[in-house]
Amino acid sequence: MPSLVQKYNVPGPRYTSYPTVPYWNLETFSGKAWNTSLQKSFEESNEREGISLYIHLPYCESMCTFCGCHKRISKRHEVEIPYIRSVLKEWKLYCDLFSARPIIKELHLGGGTPTFFSPENLEILIRGIFRQADKAKTYEFSFEGHPNNTTKEHLQKLYDLGFRRVSYGVQDYSEKVQRAIHRIQPFDNVKKVTDWAREIGYTSVGHDLIFGLPHQRIEDVKETIIKTKELRPDRLAFYSYAHVPWLKGNGQRGFNDEDLPTAEEKRNQYEIGKDLLAQVGYYEIGMDHFALKSDSLYKAFVDGSGHRNFMGYTASKTQLMIGLGASSISDSWYSFAQNVKSLEEYTHLVDHNIIPIYRGHILTDEDLIIRRHILNLMCKLETSWEHEVEQFEDLDVVREHLKEMEIDGLVNTNNCKVSVTELGRPFIRNVCMAFDLLLHRKAPEKRVFSMTI
Repeated sequence: MPSLVQKYNVPGPRYTSYPTVPYWNLETFSGKAWNTSLQKSFEESNEREGISLYIHLPYCESMCTFCGCHKRISKRHEVEIPYIRSVLKEWKLYCDLFSARPIIKELHLGGGTPTFFSPENLEILIRGIFRQADKAKTYEFSFEGHPNNTTKEHLQKLYDLGFRRVSYGVQDYSEKVQRAIHRIQPFDNVKKVTDWAREIGYTSVGHDLIFGLPHQRIEDVKETIIKTKELRPDRLAFYSYAHVPWLKGNGQRGFNDEDLPTAEEKRNQYEIGKDLLAQVGYYEIGMDHFALKSDSLYKAFVDGSGHRNFMGYTASKTQLMIGLGASSISDSWYSFAQNVKSLEEYTHLVDHNIIPIYRGHILTDEDLIIRRHILNLMCKLETSWEHEVEQFEDLDVVREHLKEMEIDGLVNTNNCKVSVTELGRPFIRNVCMAFDLLLHRKAPEKRVFSMTI
């Protein structure tokens, strides 16, 4: 394994989309093209499966130095209502384009810190969304909660509005690591909010854990998982810290590079952590995710109904996902569109009745085929090109890249199929990169991706 880590630890995408954002063709994209794609997807999918809605709530009271998300640091809570008004106005701009009331199957509140917002204001947001939309017969609403500021009132209010899944950012329980990433949250805080969620009736409680953090040792990972076992969340994200300090404004400057574990140490942290999680009943789902057998994410992985998009892994698929709020990304399946990142610009555009996108990509026929293959690998750990609709012009290029991985035992291939082995699971990003024709044709001129290990 150490030699494989050294060989395959290269910059690479996390594949929440294909094409990945650095390879979006901005020249062929326009607001008009996005609207056309959006309306086409809505007509095809709204009645059949509903749509997904992601709402970005960007405010945080303090900066976490491990975080690469778009956020605004503030302790001024009077910003809540103006931002909610902008999000609801953006939603109306989308609803005006649709021929019928949207049917929402999945709704997720992300950030930032969604629980920065008061329970009363979150209720205003959610009720405002459903003044112009309906719930699907089977739906899943979820939100991200900060253990330090999620109150029982937050949990009860959102439960009453239909939310049944909550995820808490834990990262690591070591005090030294927490000080380095500026995220001080004692175990007792996490236990309290986890117990509250179960007491109220949430059916899925998730914890996010990270390895590869500054000053983090294998002993810290072990201790964090031992404590996690005590709380037994239904699902876990256990993923590698993505160190991307070159991205402006992401806040990853609170420690020195030499404070970070080496690639070898990170992989050991992952392997030991994964083994410990398996011992206490967690099953690995795709990349970086683990779940108990009773959780919907495990069931979706087993029956092949799971999906991956800009929200990460989800237990069901919708063709259309709309992102609301500053920096959010939408996906019509045929195209992607990202909102402006500046809160001031976002508010200005929405106030002038303009859907606040600033860049995007219209998928080509080749893009759509490659996207299916990468989704299959991410969600099912295999893909095939047996049928003509699954084939593409440069298939031989992909096969050539897979040869070396097969020699190394990461994949099994035959004439028209590739499957990821147990050994290959930690290298799933590398396997997907074999299919990334845009990456093969033009390597980035500057570093844009985190390391795969």
